[in-house]
Amino acid sequence: MPSRDRVRGRGPGGGELSTPRLRRDTPERAGLDAAELRRLVREVHDLTAGERPWAAGAVVVAGRGPVIAVAEAAGWAARYAAYDPGADRGVELPPRERAPMTLDTPFDVASLTKLCTAVAAVQQIERGTLGIDARVGAYLPEFHAAARHGVTVRNLLTHTSGLRPELPLYDAPDDAARLALLRAEPPVTAPGASPLYSDLNMLLLQHVLERVTGRSLDVLIHEGITRPLGMASTGFGPCPGAAATEDQRRPWAKADRGMLRGEVHDENAWALGGVAGHAGLFSTAADLAAFCRALLGGGAYGPARILGPDFVDLLLAPPGLGFAVDQPWFMGELAGRGAAGHTGFTGTSLVLDRATDTFLVLLANTVHPRRRPGDSRPRARAATRLARAVRGA
Repeated sequence: MPSRDRVRGRGPGGGELSTPRLRRDTPERAGLDAAELRRLVREVHDLTAGERPWAAGAVVVAGRGPVIAVAEAAGWAARYAAYDPGADRGVELPPRERAPMTLDTPFDVASLTKLCTAVAAVQQIERGTLGIDARVGAYLPEFHAAARHGVTVRNLLTHTSGLRPELPLYDAPDDAARLALLRAEPPVTAPGASPLYSDLNMLLLQHVLERVTGRSLDVLIHEGITRPLGMASTGFGPCPGAAATEDQRRPWAKADRGMLRGEVHDENAWALGGVAGHAGLFSTAADLAAFCRALLGGGAYGPARILGPDFVDLLLAPPGLGFAVDQPWFMGELAGRGAAGHTGFTGTSLVLDRATDTFLVLLANTVHPRRRPGDSRPRARAATRLARAVRGA
């Protein structure tokens, strides 16, 4: 087991360790090449330009150590009133009704929610209330399919449970029916085999956490992560003023809800009341930068500690618990030495790289006015710019 001295974050004299808070400063003070970061900023602006941009708007925050060297907003938080399927384009809002993107704009971060769920789980592992290799059935015997197949907490955190990617919970008539579907869902492949990315893993993990703690997931994340880290703009919705997402209608979506702004985009999270282990959080780039900094700081940010260093290692070591590790398709040239992060369906992503002590948060509303096939090349390019800024410093 990890050292309990390190878990508590004690220094040699027994006092609590502290890490510097983030501050804005020059690329040079961060040990980064300014020219590469100017290219990064220009390319993010280009992503939001034209009639059919990659995203209506975007915010990028990047840095090294305690220094934020890039903080830039581009495009629109709300640009479209609707989607016109006949013309295959968005119906523009009148100029006076559009909302420009700002550094403070909250985003529906979609699957970045999984990272907070994973941290909440590792916090319980650190405290001894949750066993990483314990069977889900030990905590949730009524989830009989997972119990029968021996699915473990580690399986959920590493997407090796064998559960399929999702269930149509949004089509169930009520909460009881949705819960019955989750309880009865068996793995489609043997637990512990090849990874199969699934939202159901974090939904089951949410139920495990709520059972062992007696508290709801939103409370666990607020008390254990966002409040101690000062992430005051992060929480489950509704979130008025957030970047708009989709004109959600069938057949391209799974529900008919119209243009969404401040309401969770994910249909299953919506059906579950907005609080779900796999999606539902709203956050800002600055808040997520603080989250990255805490993990880069061994679990501490300022005077707060959310995990001990050994448990940060457990969280981020390959293959990662909730986090993806060394994935060039969205991490670009940052991948290779243990970079960790995740993407979100709405257009969000973050990467933190302990080898270079860097972080990149790129939030965009790529599904505004409607979802398209995913394209993570802009995310990978942005991460590559940061990697080259380290090398060129």
